Amino acid sequence: MENIVTYIREYGEYTFTEEPLNEVDSLVLCQLSYLNYSSFVPGLDKRNAPVSIQSIYHHPDRDVILDDYWYRENNRELFAAAAQSRRFGSLKMNFYVNVINVSDETQFSAITYVLDDKNTYIAYRGTDATIIGWKEDLNLAFSKPLCSQHLSVEYMNRVSGYIAGDFYAGGHSKGGNLAVYAAMNCCERARGKLIHVYNNDGPGFRPEIRQQGNYEAIADKVSKFIPRSSVVGMILEDHSDYEVVESRGVGLLQHNAYSWKVEGKTFIRAKNMSIGKKMMDASINEWILSLSEEEIHAFVDTLYEVISASEASNIFEFGADWKKSLQSVIEAAKSVDDATRKAIQKIFRSLFETMMEKLVEKKETKRKHKVE
Repeated sequence: MENIVTYIREYGEYTFTEEPLNEVDSLVLCQLSYLNYSSFVPGLDKRNAPVSIQSIYHHPDRDVILDDYWYRENNRELFAAAAQSRRFGSLKMNFYVNVINVSDETQFSAITYVLDDKNTYIAYRGTDATIIGWKEDLNLAFSKPLCSQHLSVEYMNRVSGYIAGDFYAGGHSKGGNLAVYAAMNCCERARGKLIHVYNNDGPGFRPEIRQQGNYEAIADKVSKFIPRSSVVGMILEDHSDYEVVESRGVGLLQHNAYSWKVEGKTFIRAKNMSIGKKMMDASINEWILSLSEEEIHAFVDTLYEVISASEASNIFEFGADWKKSLQSVIEAAKSVDDATRKAIQKIFRSLFETMMEKLVEKKETKRKHKVE
């Protein structure tokens, strides 16, 4: 069974002029956006000549692009396959941005690919290895737009003004959320150039965020893909306009783009989604939307403080000595003040009650069907 790497090896001989961009190409570009191009690709303000994937591959210091992210060997294999193919090797990359601001709780990165059919693809990076990046994901539960979401709109507006042709946009994980947010809040000039948006297992939006944007204006241009056991992509997802794909992964590991199964030029669609899974997703989202702003702040801030007590600055450091990190977390949890501890207990109790209500509703529905 294929994945995005074997896909390149099979279809890499065709240029985008010969075979237009498809959903698998989009995931390839989104995964490549996780690499660190700061030493090679011009920034948004420099307006220098773009560089090709192939030129970076032949640079003696190319391995620096593999820093700061997990799946290092998978990424190395993907980049090599892309660089050695006709389809991706000659792609030009430009306008690389990478912002990490702890004080603003912001992690934002984006890059633009110039395809050989004269169109471009704006790729927003998902959550990186920084602890602050993971906190920002949790912050999506708030009613106010995040700094990274505002940056995604600014990026799309500026890039769309620089390019001559039309463009695609997309991202994996939080990057998928940013791509959709930018598309529904960008200026009319940018929206007029937008071809399609690909959201690969990215979180959804609170109802008020969706209403404030122009989602309906771009709804028919959005494709969302989630794996069968999606957790990230189902956060705040209140629409059924998504497609479920098969994955080799188990549980949370299905979020890994390398685990998604590919056949030909498409993802393999999953069948027979369990009712239990749908009920769990609905329960969690109902719970999130039921919390007050203060309760969400208490939950997110406490969880972040407890994890940060491990003194790890990124996920790698946290996992390198997980026993020490876990011990630090346990000690930090003990030191939480009574008011915060009670707030957290109340929040989890509300989650349990919501899930129990859903279970009772499901049983009652089954009973009615039997009586009828």
